[in-house]
Amino acid sequence: MFRKIAAFNESFLKAYLEKLGRSAGRFVTSAGQLAILLGSAARFAVTPPLKMRNIFKQMEFVGVQSLFVVILTGSFTGMVLALQSFTALKRFGAESMVGPTVALSMARELGPVLSGLMVTGRAGSAMATELGTMRVTEQIDALATMAVNPVKYLIVPRILAGICMFPVLTIIADFVGFIGGYLVGVKLLGINSGVYIGRTTEFVQVDDILNGLTKSVFFGLITTLVACYYGFNTTGGAEGVGKSATSSVVLASVMILTSDYIMSSMMA
Repeated sequence: MFRKIAAFNESFLKAYLEKLGRSAGRFVTSAGQLAILLGSAARFAVTPPLKMRNIFKQMEFVGVQSLFVVILTGSFTGMVLALQSFTALKRFGAESMVGPTVALSMARELGPVLSGLMVTGRAGSAMATELGTMRVTEQIDALATMAVNPVKYLIVPRILAGICMFPVLTIIADFVGFIGGYLVGVKLLGINSGVYIGRTTEFVQVDDILNGLTKSVFFGLITTLVACYYGFNTTGGAEGVGKSATSSVVLASVMILTSDYIMSSMMA
């Protein structure tokens, strides 16, 4: 009896350790491939000629086509922040701090993070799907056959577009969030307009805005790099394309939240 239990425990532990080892191996392999892809993209990004038409096309896709969801997210986030912060600060007689609370929260954290997550769900998944479809239909192999470097032609424009457009979207999210908080705080909750704006300009510094923009640059790199990696390495036909899109959104979102904490602790 005890021998059977011991044998079962030994086999279970062995299977668990093997599974853990395979997971660790996949993680290390994926991290290495991501680093290699990033290095290749960085090298080709400074190697002329650059196809500006492709870059502008991706900037329009990442930036302009994401405006609606970013504006909607930013404005309602500012409204909710004003409403909730007013409820909390009113207990301490500090209603005048609603403006700085909304502005600092949007500029330092919520603006870049929420914009990054929204664009990841919209543009990142689309990038992974598009590149995955090109991979399974052998279009990427055809580019290589015609002596066109797939990384330079397909990946570099997307990464550059993400790095350039994420800060722009963050600025827009910050602005509409502040406007949404102002409308709720002043027009709905009755805070004095001069006090709201004066307190905000008093407490919000340029460094607060620059910290958020710095984060957004890294978020743009993370989103586009992960999406291109999964799309570029898609296998398994149509099912693989769907898995690549899902995996890219999940991993990019987790990396955005993780890197946000790391950068926040470094900037504090």
